[in-house]
Amino acid sequence: MGFLDGLMGNASELKMEDVHKEFKHLLGSTERFEKAYKLIRDLFIFTDKRLILVDKQGITGKKVEIHSYPYKSITHFSIETAGTFDMDAELKIWISGTAAPVEKKFNKSLNIYELQSVLADYVMK
Repeated sequence: MGFLDGLMGNASELKMEDVHKEFKHLLGSTERFEKAYKLIRDLFIFTDKRLILVDKQGITGKKVEIHSYPYKSITHFSIETAGTFDMDAELKIWISGTAAPVEKKFNKSLNIYELQSVLADYVMK
């Protein structure tokens, strides 16, 4: 993924070797990484047990906020596709015990249906 693609909001699938090198310390003893997508600096990491959202913050990206959502705690999720005037696609994920959803926006070059399909596969396991 080029720098300009990242600025435009294009998500790209990451190689599992790269994800493992940087985030292996997040894995439980019986857990494995399965898929990961990068959107500018943020990451969606799918393991066999949970969804990990990585939010790199600040100018350097050294400050990182990591959210971990076991698939069983995801009560439902929705997508909103980009339109003619609204250029952003949106993914909302509701977690049990919280009223407000986790929201992520993407530009219309991302196939929001593919991301939704991957999430659906894991939530319905």
